[in-house]
Parts: sequence; structure tokens; C-alpha cells
Amino acid sequence: MQPIAELVLEALFLKHVPRSGYAFLGVGRESVAEHVYAATFIAFVLSKLEPAADTGRLVTMCLVHDLPETRIGDLNYVQKRYVTPDTTAALNDALGAVEWGNQITELIAEFDAGATLEARLARDADQLSLVVDLKALHDLGYETPRQWLPHVRERLQTQTAKDLAEALIATPRNEWWFRLFC
Repeated sequence: MQPIAELVLEALFLKHVPRSGYAFLGVGRESVAEHVYAATFIAFVLSKLEPAADTGRLVTMCLVHDLPETRIGDLNYVQKRYVTPDTTAALNDALGAVEWGNQITELIAEFDAGATLEARLARDADQLSLVVDLKALHDLGYETPRQWLPHVRERLQTQTAKDLAEALIATPRNEWWFRLFC
């Protein structure tokens, strides 16, 4: 049980690992765990819009996709140009003593390869979580997010994610609240 306890504590450490790209954006901040929650929820939504997708596999893939970042940190696109993390070693060290750790490793490898429907949707959910953050920051008056949105949208792979991105961008961040109280 000790290796499982250590894995749980390590995974929850993502609450304290900051996402590094916000420094380049100049505004906003988010922990990796906050990002993982957003991506996982968006993946669940995408699975309902794409009935052929295996919801459980997709949601689990999003839940674990950034687990190596407890050991390697959140590397943004600039850092990845110069640094190659050893995610295999990080995962082996984190999961080696857990009987079912290979299931997590396989899901992360599937996510990275992006070849299955679930992996494409998971990667889209990953990007859509950033779309939501950029949209919210723009709605609050920041201009830099507008420059980033086209680049993030270009990375979307499925039509469902592209359609959802357009709806997210077109909808004020607090529309749901105003609908209830105004």
C-alpha cells in the first residue's frame, strides 16, 4: 500500500506545480492540477459530443496526462525547444512499484502518440482548457490572450473541438451567471 500512497501524494503535488506558459502571456496563473481538472471535464464533454469515444478511457487519459510534471515540471513551448525531459524515467520511478502503473504509462503514451480518437480528443481537451483561460482573461480586459487564441485553435484536431472552441470564444465567460440573476 505504501507505493500507492506515495503515488497519490505525488499526483496531488500537481496542485503546487505552476503552469509555466503564463509567464510568456504576461497575465494569469494556474497550477497543473487546475489545468488537469479543466482538461478532464472538457474531455468528458467532448466524449458526449463524440459518441464513438470511450468516455472512461478519454477521461482517465486526461486525468493522468501531466503526471510526469510532478518530476519534470511544466515545460512550455520555448523550454521544450531546448530541454528534452526524460518522461520515461520519471514515470518508471513514479509507477514502478505500483502493480497497475503500466496502465497509466500506456495511457500517457497513447496521449503523446495522438493516434486514437480518445488521444486526439484528450489533446484537444488539453488545448481547449487553454482556450477557456485565454477567453476569460480577454473578457477581463487583457489583450495578449487575443494574440494567442489563433495559435491554440490551430492545434485543435477534431471538428467537435473546433466547434466547441468557437462556441467558447463567442460566449461571455459569465453568461451563465447573468442568465440566472439579471
